[in-house]
Amino acid sequence: MPDDEYDLLIRSDRVFCAESGFDGPGAVAVRGDRIVASGPNVTGPARETRSYADALLLPGLVDLHAHPDRDSSRYGVDPDLHFLTRGVTTVMSQGDAGANNWSRYRDNVIHGSTTRVRLAISLSAVGETNANHCLERPEDLDANACATTALEGGDLIWGIAVNSSEASCGNFDPREVLAQGLEAAEQSKRPLLFGSRLATDVSLAEQLSLLRQGDVLTYCYNAKDESLIENGKIRDCVRDARDCGVLFDIGHGMNSFSFKTAEIAIAEGFLPDTISTDQYRRHVDSDPQHDLPRTFSKLIAAGMTESDAFTRVTKHPAEILGLRGEVGTLTPGSCADLSVLQWNNDAAPLVDVEGQTRPGGCYEPITTIRAGRII
Repeated sequence: MPDDEYDLLIRSDRVFCAESGFDGPGAVAVRGDRIVASGPNVTGPARETRSYADALLLPGLVDLHAHPDRDSSRYGVDPDLHFLTRGVTTVMSQGDAGANNWSRYRDNVIHGSTTRVRLAISLSAVGETNANHCLERPEDLDANACATTALEGGDLIWGIAVNSSEASCGNFDPREVLAQGLEAAEQSKRPLLFGSRLATDVSLAEQLSLLRQGDVLTYCYNAKDESLIENGKIRDCVRDARDCGVLFDIGHGMNSFSFKTAEIAIAEGFLPDTISTDQYRRHVDSDPQHDLPRTFSKLIAAGMTESDAFTRVTKHPAEILGLRGEVGTLTPGSCADLSVLQWNNDAAPLVDVEGQTRPGGCYEPITTIRAGRII
């Protein structure tokens, strides 16, 4: 083919890239698995051209907290079936594997998927293979083994997954779980992906005081005891933690997104750093389908601007994962991961975990491109 011909040219009425600051009609040109041009004036011959009217073209979506797996995790769902088809090209697992089953996870899921998968390794050596309470058995908790495996995993293991809730700890001491998680994180020089206690026996303030710069508190817009909100306002300890560099992630899931909490936080200017689904097995065949476009549409309905929401499913999580310049951007030289979405004003109502609804329509996936290949 001619040297100046593109492999793929994608045009859309709206192209958004937080990295470059571009937001308007335009196109993205691809050769091989790389973006070679993007913006308002991209034209030229291409082996394949696709044009999308009334659509939104974003970098491939990045889901910072979910459960991509295929067999052993009780929460796991196939990333290529349940994330890639919904616009997500990069997803991180919250603790689906631990030290004992890391090699299986690496081979079967990370290397065996078209979706780019990263792992926040579980403090539990067996990951999420127990029937329940993954962090309840002391014999499964080994900070040294966790840290050693994290180091061996290199860039594929982003950090350490720790959850101090009763659902994860059972009858085991949640303070000890967090202490061991921090020990593994310190040894491996990795951040924590941390789910807090969500109960009054261990305060949020106590837990936040132990987190470090770069650690991520997930489930941040829940309405449980010890949520971010107290007396209708963001707690001082939450603002203090952000000032110290702690990051805040949505982690919607089945129990952790409240419109009321979101609306208060957004009105006070306390936006999440990232928007994630905590998508897992119970979400399969949900109606409407739980996915990242629907999740960030809820944040828009709660008062977040579209540009802020788009940034928190592209640029921000990519930076947190150490993938800036590779994903979450449409700048030339980056991987050709793209998501095409369309606004459906007649979509099913947006519903939080308490059954509260908000009108306003929803973004829905049309096409995903992963490394230059149309899915």
